Amino acid sequence: MAIIVTGASGLLGSALAEALRAEGREVVRLVRREPRGAGEAYWQPREQVIDLSALEGADGVVHLAGAPIGDRRWSEAYKRELVASRVEGTRVLVDALRELEAPPRVLLSASGVDFYGDTGDRLIDESQGRGEGFLADLCAAWEGEAERAREAGVRTAFARTGLVLSRRGGALGRMLPIFRMGLGAPLGSGKQYWSWISVEDWVRAALHVLKNQDVDGPVNFTSPSPVTNAEFTRTLGKALRRSTMPLPVPAFALSAGLGEFAREALLPGHRVLPAKLSASDYRFAHTTLGAALSAVL
Repeated sequence: MAIIVTGASGLLGSALAEALRAEGREVVRLVRREPRGAGEAYWQPREQVIDLSALEGADGVVHLAGAPIGDRRWSEAYKRELVASRVEGTRVLVDALRELEAPPRVLLSASGVDFYGDTGDRLIDESQGRGEGFLADLCAAWEGEAERAREAGVRTAFARTGLVLSRRGGALGRMLPIFRMGLGAPLGSGKQYWSWISVEDWVRAALHVLKNQDVDGPVNFTSPSPVTNAEFTRTLGKALRRSTMPLPVPAFALSAGLGEFAREALLPGHRVLPAKLSASDYRFAHTTLGAALSAVL
């Protein structure tokens, strides 16, 4: 029985699809162009079009589609695109699931630790409520649309993902050229906590949630060892055998250069624990940042 994946061409989607196929699972990618074979099916969220036949009888759905958060400065127009690509896309997908005679058993929908807002240095888990800010509001609306799948009897989980460590892209991929030039530096105070997860653990955690019927609702996809931004900077520099800058990049300079993205995504702290994964006996491949970076790089 197939696993349907949206956003399958992205960093996480492509890695997950590869792992599913390695387990002998059939993967069907939802694409916005003409499908190129049995492993693809058409959808166009903007036009509220989706191939229902591809979803009928599927075993599960992993929904990862959404415009990139950190690829450009946030204009008001791009913020609307960030919302529409997640909230409206999820609405179209869930509306389709609710029409099926044989809906999938499980929906794993992407979200982020930004749901919690800036939590300072407090240790938090999935019991923590919603925070404040654009990204917190976005995650809440995103999850709210996915939640409606429960009305069709679909077990629904939200992957509240931290900073994913992969040399192939994402936040770490954007940092690597800077750090390799010896220009890596703490951001702002450097005291804000960053919750991270290796791409290997993200994929293994996703497979764990798909298979484990007792796991649903919000699930923190983060390692059990969040670190401060300053510690992240030192550890990444050490992993690359490069020095890092002694002085931090001031918060005002980040805000001037990157605008609201810096204030929402780089300077707030999220000291998040993966309580649900741990309670369901998930075993992390990488529990320390140094080991994770060594494996990734």
